[in-house]
Amino acid sequence: MKQIDDLVRGAVAYEDGLDLLAVAPAAEVDPALSAAIADAVAQLARGGWQPAELHRAVVRRGGTDRPLLGQAVVDAVAGLLRRYDRRTVDERWLSQADELGAKVWWSADAHYVSELTARRRLDRISVVDDLVGLLVVLAELPAIEVLVPPPGSAKQLPKSTRVDERLLDRVRALLAKAESTGYPAEAETYTAKAQELIARHAIDEALLAGREGTAAVVPFARRIGVDHPYEGEKASLLSAVARANRCHTVWSPDLGFTTVFGFDSDIDVVDLLYTSLLVQAGRAMSRTEPPGGKAGRARLKAFRQSFLVAYAVRIGERLARATELALEEAAAASDLLPVLRSRDEQVRETMAKVFPRTVRGRGSRVDSREGWESGRDAADRAILN
Repeated sequence: MKQIDDLVRGAVAYEDGLDLLAVAPAAEVDPALSAAIADAVAQLARGGWQPAELHRAVVRRGGTDRPLLGQAVVDAVAGLLRRYDRRTVDERWLSQADELGAKVWWSADAHYVSELTARRRLDRISVVDDLVGLLVVLAELPAIEVLVPPPGSAKQLPKSTRVDERLLDRVRALLAKAESTGYPAEAETYTAKAQELIARHAIDEALLAGREGTAAVVPFARRIGVDHPYEGEKASLLSAVARANRCHTVWSPDLGFTTVFGFDSDIDVVDLLYTSLLVQAGRAMSRTEPPGGKAGRARLKAFRQSFLVAYAVRIGERLARATELALEEAAAASDLLPVLRSRDEQVRETMAKVFPRTVRGRGSRVDSREGWESGRDAADRAILN
């Protein structure tokens, strides 16, 4: 429908375009609006966007004051999946869609807007306004690297390796204890044990792959969201966790995510460990930060930023040391180091193909000695396992 296209492209002023849609017949506007959203989501899926990433980008750009945008993009994902046999869709795509609760609940695409209006108990123009806003957000998203084949793609993923679920369950249990305990020393013990399990598993897997010559197992990439505020400092923490677990990262600050390159089993534990350490950092920071208020706002911001910088640096040191200890214990395996070097070269080659040009990021400033010291203390107490 031309009025919708003109509005999304900015060919007419937003309010003027919305007024035109308000007086146009709903029987024409509603199906056209649903179709436009479906086409936009399908195009972005072909352009590399996965369900969780798309939902996160929409919520991030649409703002918390427009919750309908997040629901509508999830519905569009469900509508896209309806076109295909689920058995032919990549399991990662399906998993993300299922986690978002993507299900077709409306009777027909032509009735989506009216049924959404009734379901949310909103007036139709408000719903049309939000859906046009969603189209504007979707139109602004660029194509990104295709890391997972979208629905309808004939491309097949090579063989991957995932961490044994029993190991992940043990690591999750240790990290949950670390996050819940009020005793820093106890939290540190739990975290250290988790990292020890992770490192030993990775070494065993690398040795097994090298001895069996499993060349079909190749590195992958996964995008992990980095939320504001203090995105740069959080991205540094993710990078530190990744380095200690044989992965490499590229941060895309304009899109709000970091792409982690490595073998699937390593990326699994990076994702898990980063999430837990972020929780631990937040709790430790809230216990030690100075009081806020207007007068102390600048001081509080400097404290938090410095805290997270120090936390990331110290966590990186501790994780690297834990990995070194695990390597020392496995030093008797003469073929270990060549295998690890080979795997690292594979990961770097994969990253270079996706990002042939990268720019080294600038380090964050540390303006609060109090925040720096508190961050290092918290990192020393963090649970790494």
